[in-house]
Amino acid sequence: MENYSLRYIAEITTAGSYVPDRHASLDEHLRSFARKLERSLELEPEFISCLGGCDAWPEAQNLAFFDSAMNLAEQKNATVSFETHRGRAFFNPWVTQRIVRELPEIKLTCDFSHWCVVCERLMDSERDTLDALAPNAFHIHARVGYDQGPQVPHPAAPEYADALHAHQSWWERIWQTQARQGREHSTLTPEFGPDGYLQQAPFTQEPVADLWEVNRWMAQQEREHFLQCSHRQYTQPTRP
Repeated sequence: MENYSLRYIAEITTAGSYVPDRHASLDEHLRSFARKLERSLELEPEFISCLGGCDAWPEAQNLAFFDSAMNLAEQKNATVSFETHRGRAFFNPWVTQRIVRELPEIKLTCDFSHWCVVCERLMDSERDTLDALAPNAFHIHARVGYDQGPQVPHPAAPEYADALHAHQSWWERIWQTQARQGREHSTLTPEFGPDGYLQQAPFTQEPVADLWEVNRWMAQQEREHFLQCSHRQYTQPTRP
Protein backbone atom coordinates (compact mmCIF):
# COMPACT_ATOMS: atom_id res chain seq x y z
CA MET A 1 0.00 0.00 0.00
CA GLU A 2 2.84 2.38 0.82
CA ASN A 3 4.35 1.88 -2.66
CA TYR A 4 1.13 3.16 -4.25
CA SER A 5 0.31 5.80 -1.62
CA LEU A 6 -2.85 3.92 -0.73
CA ARG A 7 -4.54 4.30 2.63
CA TYR A 8 -6.30 1.32 4.13
CA ILE A 9 -9.76 1.24 5.72
CA ALA A 10 -10.35 -2.06 7.52
CA GLU A 11 -13.76 -3.71 7.59
CA ILE A 12 -14.77 -6.24 10.21
CA THR A 13 -17.95 -8.19 10.94
CA THR A 14 -18.99 -9.61 14.29
CA ALA A 15 -20.08 -13.23 14.78
CA GLY A 16 -20.35 -14.14 11.14
CA SER A 17 -19.83 -12.55 7.76
CA TYR A 18 -22.07 -9.81 6.40
CA VAL A 19 -25.05 -11.71 7.79
CA PRO A 20 -24.54 -12.49 11.48
CA ASP A 21 -24.90 -15.88 13.09
CA ARG A 22 -28.51 -15.65 14.24
CA HIS A 23 -27.81 -17.67 17.38
CA ALA A 24 -24.60 -15.94 18.47
CA SER A 25 -24.84 -14.29 21.86
CA LEU A 26 -23.92 -10.76 22.84
CA ASP A 27 -20.71 -12.04 24.42
CA GLU A 28 -19.83 -13.93 21.24
CA HIS A 29 -20.30 -10.78 19.18
CA LEU A 30 -18.08 -8.83 21.57
CA ARG A 31 -15.37 -11.50 21.56
CA SER A 32 -15.51 -11.54 17.76
CA PHE A 33 -15.22 -7.75 17.70
CA ALA A 34 -12.24 -7.73 20.08
CA ARG A 35 -10.41 -10.44 18.13
CA LYS A 36 -10.94 -8.84 14.72
CA LEU A 37 -10.13 -5.40 16.08
CA GLU A 38 -6.72 -6.65 17.22
CA ARG A 39 -6.00 -8.27 13.88
CA SER A 40 -7.07 -5.19 11.92
CA LEU A 41 -4.89 -2.85 13.97
CA GLU A 42 -1.82 -4.87 12.98
CA LEU A 43 -2.25 -3.43 9.45
CA GLU A 44 -2.39 0.17 10.74
CA PRO A 45 -5.65 1.18 9.03
CA GLU A 46 -6.87 4.75 8.74
CA PHE A 47 -9.89 3.55 10.68
CA ILE A 48 -12.11 0.47 10.99
CA SER A 49 -15.65 0.09 9.68
CA CYS A 50 -17.67 -2.53 11.53
CA LEU A 51 -20.85 -4.46 10.76
CA GLY A 52 -22.01 -5.22 14.27
CA GLY A 53 -24.93 -6.48 16.27
CA CYS A 54 -27.98 -8.26 14.90
CA ASP A 55 -31.27 -7.06 13.40
CA ALA A 56 -33.24 -9.67 15.39
CA TRP A 57 -32.01 -8.46 18.78
CA PRO A 58 -34.01 -6.15 21.04
CA GLU A 59 -32.69 -2.62 20.85
CA ALA A 60 -31.41 -2.83 24.42
CA GLN A 61 -29.16 -5.72 23.42
CA ASN A 62 -27.78 -3.86 20.40
CA LEU A 63 -27.28 -0.81 22.59
CA ALA A 64 -25.26 -2.91 25.05
CA PHE A 65 -23.16 -4.25 22.17
CA PHE A 66 -22.29 -0.80 20.82
CA ASP A 67 -21.58 0.60 24.26
CA SER A 68 -19.12 -2.20 25.00
CA ALA A 69 -17.60 -2.15 21.50
CA MET A 70 -16.97 1.59 21.72
CA ASN A 71 -15.24 1.10 25.06
CA LEU A 72 -13.06 -1.67 23.61
CA ALA A 73 -12.10 0.56 20.67
CA GLU A 74 -11.25 3.42 23.02
CA GLN A 75 -9.01 1.15 25.08
CA LYS A 76 -7.09 0.30 21.90
CA ASN A 77 -7.03 3.93 20.75
CA ALA A 78 -8.83 2.78 17.59
CA THR A 79 -11.29 4.73 15.46
CA VAL A 80 -14.27 2.49 14.68
CA SER A 81 -17.31 3.44 12.64
CA PHE A 82 -20.40 1.20 12.60
CA GLU A 83 -22.15 0.52 9.31
CA THR A 84 -25.81 0.87 8.41
CA HIS A 85 -26.34 -2.56 6.88
CA ARG A 86 -29.12 -5.11 6.43
CA GLY A 87 -28.97 -7.98 8.87
CA ARG A 88 -27.23 -5.81 11.47
CA ALA A 89 -28.28 -3.52 14.29
CA PHE A 90 -28.51 -0.46 12.05
CA PHE A 91 -30.72 -2.09 9.43
CA ASN A 92 -33.23 0.75 9.31
CA PRO A 93 -33.09 4.51 9.98
CA TRP A 94 -35.44 4.68 12.97
CA VAL A 95 -33.71 2.01 15.03
CA THR A 96 -30.40 3.70 14.18
CA GLN A 97 -31.66 7.08 15.35
CA ARG A 98 -32.94 5.69 18.64
CA ILE A 99 -29.61 4.00 19.40
CA VAL A 100 -27.64 7.12 18.40
CA ARG A 101 -29.74 9.19 20.82
CA GLU A 102 -28.46 6.92 23.60
CA LEU A 103 -24.88 6.88 22.30
CA PRO A 104 -24.33 10.35 20.82
CA GLU A 105 -20.57 9.78 20.33
CA ILE A 106 -21.01 6.75 18.07
CA LYS A 107 -19.64 7.01 14.52
CA LEU A 108 -21.59 5.75 11.51
CA THR A 109 -20.50 4.32 8.18
CA CYS A 110 -23.46 5.36 6.06
CA ASP A 111 -24.59 2.94 3.36
CA PHE A 112 -28.06 4.25 2.66
CA SER A 113 -28.62 1.72 -0.14
CA HIS A 114 -29.54 -0.85 2.51
CA TRP A 115 -32.22 1.36 3.99
CA CYS A 116 -33.80 1.89 0.56
CA VAL A 117 -34.49 -1.81 0.11
CA VAL A 118 -35.43 -2.45 3.76
CA CYS A 119 -37.89 0.46 3.75
CA GLU A 120 -38.92 -0.09 0.10
CA ARG A 121 -38.45 3.57 -0.78
CA LEU A 122 -35.85 6.27 -1.19
CA MET A 123 -35.04 8.04 2.04
CA ASP A 124 -36.27 11.43 0.84
CA SER A 125 -39.32 10.86 3.03
CA GLU A 126 -37.00 10.58 6.05
CA ARG A 127 -35.07 13.84 5.75
CA ASP A 128 -35.55 14.66 9.41
CA THR A 129 -34.01 11.33 10.43
CA LEU A 130 -31.08 11.72 8.05
CA ASP A 131 -30.49 15.25 9.32
CA ALA A 132 -30.51 14.00 12.91
CA LEU A 133 -27.91 11.32 12.06
CA ALA A 134 -25.65 13.55 9.94
CA PRO A 135 -23.48 14.67 12.91
CA ASN A 136 -22.58 11.01 13.53
CA ALA A 137 -21.80 10.22 9.88
CA PHE A 138 -18.10 9.41 9.71
CA HIS A 139 -17.68 7.53 6.41
CA ILE A 140 -19.77 6.94 3.28
CA HIS A 141 -20.24 3.75 1.29
CA ALA A 142 -21.30 5.01 -2.11
CA ARG A 143 -23.62 2.39 -3.48
CA VAL A 144 -26.91 3.55 -4.99
CA GLY A 145 -29.97 1.61 -3.95
CA TYR A 146 -33.56 1.86 -5.10
CA ASP A 147 -36.95 0.90 -3.74
CA GLN A 148 -36.64 -2.77 -4.76
CA GLY A 149 -32.96 -3.41 -4.25
CA PRO A 150 -29.67 -2.32 -2.67
CA GLN A 151 -27.83 -1.73 -5.94
CA VAL A 152 -28.98 -0.21 -9.23
CA PRO A 153 -27.51 -1.95 -12.31
CA HIS A 154 -25.55 1.20 -13.25
CA PRO A 155 -25.79 4.58 -11.48
CA ALA A 156 -25.22 6.45 -14.77
CA ALA A 157 -28.32 4.94 -16.39
CA PRO A 158 -30.99 7.62 -16.91
CA GLU A 159 -33.73 5.38 -15.52
CA TYR A 160 -31.97 5.52 -12.14
CA ALA A 161 -31.25 9.27 -12.16
CA ASP A 162 -33.71 9.93 -9.32
CA ALA A 163 -32.06 7.31 -7.10
CA LEU A 164 -28.58 8.66 -7.85
CA HIS A 165 -29.56 12.26 -7.15
CA ALA A 166 -31.32 11.25 -3.93
CA HIS A 167 -28.22 9.50 -2.61
CA GLN A 168 -26.01 12.40 -3.68
CA SER A 169 -28.21 14.83 -1.75
CA TRP A 170 -27.85 12.69 1.39
CA TRP A 171 -24.06 12.46 0.97
CA GLU A 172 -23.89 16.21 0.42
CA ARG A 173 -25.73 16.76 3.70
CA ILE A 174 -23.05 14.69 5.42
CA TRP A 175 -20.21 16.66 3.81
CA GLN A 176 -21.80 19.94 4.84
CA THR A 177 -22.10 18.72 8.42
CA GLN A 178 -18.51 17.44 8.45
CA ALA A 179 -17.29 20.82 7.17
CA ARG A 180 -19.10 22.59 10.00
CA GLN A 181 -17.54 20.12 12.44
CA GLY A 182 -14.09 21.11 11.19
CA ARG A 183 -13.27 17.74 9.65
CA GLU A 184 -10.13 18.06 7.54
CA HIS A 185 -10.96 15.01 5.42
CA SER A 186 -14.12 13.31 4.24
CA THR A 187 -13.92 9.70 3.10
CA LEU A 188 -16.05 7.74 0.65
CA THR A 189 -15.76 4.22 -0.77
CA PRO A 190 -17.44 3.35 -4.09
CA GLU A 191 -19.00 0.03 -3.11
CA PHE A 192 -20.87 -1.54 -5.99
CA GLY A 193 -20.25 -5.25 -5.63
CA PRO A 194 -20.93 -8.79 -6.82
CA ASP A 195 -22.27 -11.47 -4.44
CA GLY A 196 -25.92 -11.03 -5.35
CA TYR A 197 -25.77 -7.26 -5.67
CA LEU A 198 -24.92 -7.13 -9.37
CA GLN A 199 -27.86 -8.22 -11.50
CA GLN A 200 -27.35 -11.05 -13.99
CA ALA A 201 -29.17 -12.12 -17.12
CA PRO A 202 -31.44 -15.15 -16.64
CA PHE A 203 -30.04 -18.53 -17.68
CA THR A 204 -26.61 -17.22 -18.75
CA GLN A 205 -25.73 -15.40 -15.51
CA GLU A 206 -24.11 -12.73 -17.67
CA PRO A 207 -23.45 -9.60 -15.54
CA VAL A 208 -25.47 -6.60 -16.66
CA ALA A 209 -22.56 -4.20 -16.03
CA ASP A 210 -18.79 -4.10 -15.54
CA LEU A 211 -18.20 -3.60 -11.82
CA TRP A 212 -14.75 -2.09 -12.29
CA GLU A 213 -16.15 0.47 -14.71
CA VAL A 214 -19.13 1.17 -12.44
CA ASN A 215 -16.94 1.83 -9.41
CA ARG A 216 -14.50 3.96 -11.42
CA TRP A 217 -17.43 6.01 -12.68
CA MET A 218 -18.82 6.38 -9.17
CA ALA A 219 -15.44 7.45 -7.77
CA GLN A 220 -14.94 10.10 -10.45
CA GLN A 221 -18.52 11.31 -10.15
CA GLU A 222 -18.22 11.81 -6.40
CA ARG A 223 -14.82 13.50 -6.61
CA GLU A 224 -16.44 16.09 -8.86
CA HIS A 225 -19.55 16.23 -6.69
CA PHE A 226 -17.48 16.77 -3.54
CA LEU A 227 -15.54 19.62 -5.18
CA GLN A 228 -18.78 21.26 -6.30
CA CYS A 229 -20.23 20.87 -2.82
CA SER A 230 -17.07 22.32 -1.23
CA HIS A 231 -17.11 25.26 -3.65
CA ARG A 232 -20.73 26.06 -2.78
CA GLN A 233 -19.95 25.67 0.91
CA TYR A 234 -17.23 28.31 0.85
CA THR A 235 -18.67 30.73 -1.71
CA GLN A 236 -22.05 31.31 -0.08
CA PRO A 237 -22.63 35.05 0.31
CA THR A 238 -22.43 36.14 3.94
CA ARG A 239 -25.38 37.89 5.46
CA PRO A 240 -24.82 41.45 6.62
